[in-house]
Amino acid sequence: MIELEPKIAKKNQKTPLIKCLTECEEGEETFIKSVRCGHKAKRRLANLGLVPGTKIKKRKAAPFRGPLKIIVKGTNLVIGRGLANKIMVECDKACDS
Repeated sequence: MIELEPKIAKKNQKTPLIKCLTECEEGEETFIKSVRCGHKAKRRLANLGLVPGTKIKKRKAAPFRGPLKIIVKGTNLVIGRGLANKIMVECDKACDS
């Protein structure tokens, strides 16, 4: 007879922290988890190399809700804050479960 054990979260197990790109700290390296926007914006971001699974680094944020400077695959990009709000990233930091 096969015994099935219920899946119980271990104390040391941590869940990844997912937040939008604008909430990340400067210099923080993250992975894109998802892009929540319309078809045209998704296509534009894909053309820039911003697709789920891509590693990006937030380099600088302009003051007064200005654009963000990020590094994607060794290339510096500047994207508007509105578009950056739609990019969900998975941070290296984790939440306790």
